[in-house]
Amino acid sequence: MQIQARLIAPADAPGLQEAFAGTPWDHGLQRFERLVGQHDSAARHVWVGLADGRPVAYGSLLADSAYPPFREQGIPEIHDLNVAPRFRRLGIASRILDQAERLAFEAHDAVGIGFGLHPGYRAAQRLYVRRGYVPDGNGVYCRGHFPQEGEQVRLDDDLVLYLVKRR
Repeated sequence: MQIQARLIAPADAPGLQEAFAGTPWDHGLQRFERLVGQHDSAARHVWVGLADGRPVAYGSLLADSAYPPFREQGIPEIHDLNVAPRFRRLGIASRILDQAERLAFEAHDAVGIGFGLHPGYRAAQRLYVRRGYVPDGNGVYCRGHFPQEGEQVRLDDDLVLYLVKRR
């Protein structure tokens, strides 16, 4: 299987919708059309991962992260990296990360990324550490704040640990 990543194009939206149909990441064609529309703005660049020429993954680089420590330090964030389940563990996410990191390091000394702490993020957790990302030192972030010791939080997609990779 030939694997590659490139910048997203309008024709990729239907293929992405098809690749994610029936998965928890099936948000309809409009979601992927919005990604295409947001691409190449000053705020967001979007890549698509291809398996034998078919769009099966996507990921973005945000110039202005919503995560306060990244925003305050001017660290761009790799965001919303998703590979359709049946195409995982083929190196597609790594190809997208290669592209996003290359662009980030053209203008910045660091790039950030976050992942959820529940078991659904196992592969991402391992991948990011293998690629040299380390925790940013702020602890977990959940729904707009840093939970304090003893505070109860829900283990879902909103409980995130953020990491940084330096050039």
